[in-house]
Amino acid sequence: MLDLVNTVSWRLGGRQRAEKLLTFLDVVDWCVEANLISGDEAMALRDLAGRDDAGAERERQRVVEAREATYAALVEDDPGAAADLADRYRAAIAAADLVRADDRWEWRDREFDLRLPRNRIVRGLVALTQRDDLDRLHQCEDAKCGWVYLDTSPRRNRRWCNTKDCGDRNRARAYYARQKARAGGPDSVL
Repeated sequence: MLDLVNTVSWRLGGRQRAEKLLTFLDVVDWCVEANLISGDEAMALRDLAGRDDAGAERERQRVVEAREATYAALVEDDPGAAADLADRYRAAIAAADLVRADDRWEWRDREFDLRLPRNRIVRGLVALTQRDDLDRLHQCEDAKCGWVYLDTSPRRNRRWCNTKDCGDRNRARAYYARQKARAGGPDSVL
């Protein structure tokens, strides 16, 4: 579920910020990739969305709001965002029954409608907030990126979401700044 929090690129980049969940179908596709809905459910949801564009857009917006509440609760330690997420969770579990499936328990949605992806996402987001390893949750140190990740490195000293992307860019930036300072360029620090 942490991947959902990162469905916005350049979160801290101002005008560079780029939403990845632009349509309800993007939400459906993300849910398929995250194994929250099956391929058959996705086809049925696409059909429902095609018959109710406005309802599909409202659901997309609600998913984005839940994502942002989760980000604010986890990264910014915002109690209002946590309360908002809890309200969304109460609504999501109110729309489902807890049932036994083979050797485990799971939530089973009572109705199949456009709310299905949101309800499953919200239940997953709350499960994310209850993980035991959230002390390893970090935000990329890139000034514009803002992605969050679990630092599973042995020394817990990971600084960037991706060493080949944000890490390389920031190391190169620091290198060129040092070279410029050494050369006594106009931006050098005395």
